[in-house]
Amino acid sequence: MQPDKIFSLLKLKFSQATQEGSCGAVVIPRERLLDVAKYLISSELSFDNLHCITAVDRQERIELVYIFFSLQARHNLTVKVYLTPDDLKVESLASFWKSADWFEREIYDLFGVTFRNHPNLRRILNPEDWKDHPLRKNFSRSDFIKKERY
Repeated sequence: MQPDKIFSLLKLKFSQATQEGSCGAVVIPRERLLDVAKYLISSELSFDNLHCITAVDRQERIELVYIFFSLQARHNLTVKVYLTPDDLKVESLASFWKSADWFEREIYDLFGVTFRNHPNLRRILNPEDWKDHPLRKNFSRSDFIKKERY
């Protein structure tokens, strides 16, 4: 299925969905993430694979980027959710796609995004008592070096 057709189906069901620029990513409000996930996995779209989740710190917002793939229909979709720096909470997709478990842990550890209802949200790269999130733009490496005395 062509990306424009996928977007049209999403737009019919979720009027708040928008398409971002020439890349064709679909932007949805965080409040609709679970509803969109249910639609993507159970509809004629059959997105059975959550290929990747990553985050981008744009200073004024954190973008969560979800890349879905349908092994059956052989089409893909990029979905983005924007979070404000003062509210980094979003629902987990681990109950839909098992791969979300590790992707969400990594984003939690490196960006500080909390995934509600995640089965085991904890740091996986930094120590449990670590306070910072090293891929955030406000992370200061020099502060870290002073604290650790390297």
